[in-house]
Amino acid sequence: MGNILEVTDANFDAEIVNADTPSMVDFWAEWCGPCKKVGPVVEELAAEYKGKIKIVKMDVDNNRDTPAKYGIRNIPTLIFFKGGKVVNTVVGAQPKSSIDGELKKLL
Repeated sequence: MGNILEVTDANFDAEIVNADTPSMVDFWAEWCGPCKKVGPVVEELAAEYKGKIKIVKMDVDNNRDTPAKYGIRNIPTLIFFKGGKVVNTVVGAQPKSSIDGELKKLL
């Protein structure tokens, strides 16, 4: 994993729900093929949006409560938050341009 923050059930509210900046959470797992395709794209976007949008990852195998709370059944799932509320959810591997478009809506 690169320089991207891994959030957990324990710190999710502090890092995401109560955050001042909009955020995107990449829900993923080590065994998930499509997640491996999205991973590098999420890393690039995290660098590009640094300071504007908080982009983090959550391993669904190590964290059960948060994925259950947000009804995650398939991964990768990207959830976009603004003001602590879900504003969009994207399921499945998406091209960078598509994810970038969703991030721009948060600004």
